[in-house]
Amino acid sequence: MDVDSLIHLVRPAAGEPAGLLVLLHGRGADERDLYPLLDLLDPERRLLGVTPRAPLHLPPGGAHWYAVREIGYPDPTTFRATYAQASVWLDALVDESGISPEHTVLGGFSQGAVMTYALGLGEGRPRPAGLMALSGFAPTVTDFRLELTAPLPQIAIGHGALDPVISVEWGRRARRLLVEAGAEPVYRESPHMVHSIDPGFVQELAGWLGNVIARGSS
Repeated sequence: MDVDSLIHLVRPAAGEPAGLLVLLHGRGADERDLYPLLDLLDPERRLLGVTPRAPLHLPPGGAHWYAVREIGYPDPTTFRATYAQASVWLDALVDESGISPEHTVLGGFSQGAVMTYALGLGEGRPRPAGLMALSGFAPTVTDFRLELTAPLPQIAIGHGALDPVISVEWGRRARRLLVEAGAEPVYRESPHMVHSIDPGFVQELAGWLGNVIARGSS
């Protein structure tokens, strides 16, 4: 396993890390896009923060986690290849940092939210302490399955009600799926937001994140 298999940025913790926070960017962005969120979500720098770059370079430019064919249904070939590579990378990061999945929170925006669901709930994957899915969807892909059995991680979902890229209905579907599986996700629709991250919800997530990490340490 090789933590250098994906280009990434690291934001060190102020002291001994209480946990690990990994943020996955959206389509066409890179590892710098969500890096400023690390300090907004964890202003006391209690956590080791890491933002990886997606491995694919596709039109119209930037880094991608998979090719887009239809919203809700990632292209199977590119998705499965990236999922395998990102799984190896994340496992290597956990191993190198010495921070267990039980003290790890994954989060992402748009395509990064899709990969957050995949890496956190994919069949056979280690269960993290928490997941943050912003403006994304739970993926449906041939030969890939989400393992929605207990114990499920703590999950927070945010979506703009006016999102023209990934309709808010996809956020609602993910919420229903998780509730039916026994989860109790935090769910927020931002009434005037399009395909972007609500700063107000980020403030709420900072408190949520602290509670998730504290619960994993108890």
